[in-house]
Amino acid sequence: MEHTDTQSKPNVFTIVDMEPNQAGVIVEIRGGQKIASRLSTLGLVVGANIKKVSRHILQGPVVVETGRTQIAIGFGMAQKVLVFCTQGGE
Repeated sequence: MEHTDTQSKPNVFTIVDMEPNQAGVIVEIRGGQKIASRLSTLGLVVGANIKKVSRHILQGPVVVETGRTQIAIGFGMAQKVLVFCTQGGE
């Protein structure tokens, strides 16, 4: 499992590490242009407000909400999105 170093940034987590119902603002997308472009078409860009809705066990898809839209993204892609959390989860 890839581990993202977010310990030096308080309140910054990958989407995978967020708790369900935790909200925040995307601050960084790690990875290449292809990933950034794909996420952009889904509305997941730096500065976007999101809320983690749910996660599935065993590294399954992660569901996030931006605006009134819910989006399921793969575990690997969710690991590349860093979020400054502004609201607690569960």
